[in-house]
Amino acid sequence: MTIPQHGLERAAPEDVEVRGRQIKKGDVVVPALFAANRDPERFENPDTFDIGRSATAHLAFGFGVHQCVGRQLARVEMRIAIPALLERFPTLRLGAPAEDIEMRTNSLAYRTGALPVAW
Repeated sequence: MTIPQHGLERAAPEDVEVRGRQIKKGDVVVPALFAANRDPERFENPDTFDIGRSATAHLAFGFGVHQCVGRQLARVEMRIAIPALLERFPTLRLGAPAEDIEMRTNSLAYRTGALPVAW
C-alpha cells in the first residue's frame, strides 16, 4: 500500500509560537503541504484558481534552503509558455464546467486528474 506524503519533516531552528502553540527549537514538525497557500487569513479566495493573482510570499516553490531547484524554470514557463499558448489559441477555454474538474490531492503535486479544453 502506498501512503501519499502530505508533508516533509523539519526541525524547528528556533523557538517559535504558531497560532498559540509553542514549538521549541529542535522539535520535529510536519507542515501540511496541501494547506500551503490556502490560508484565508493570508490569501483572498485561496480555493479559487486565479492565474492572474498577485499573491506574494507563497510557498509554492518552498523556502530557504528547501527551495525547489526547478522554480526558475516553472516561472519562465508561466511567463512565456502560457501567454504564447493563449496568443496561439485565443479562444482556448475549459472544455467542461470548472466545478466538474477533478483535483488530485493524493500526491505531492496538487493537480487536475484531466483538464479538458476546447477552442
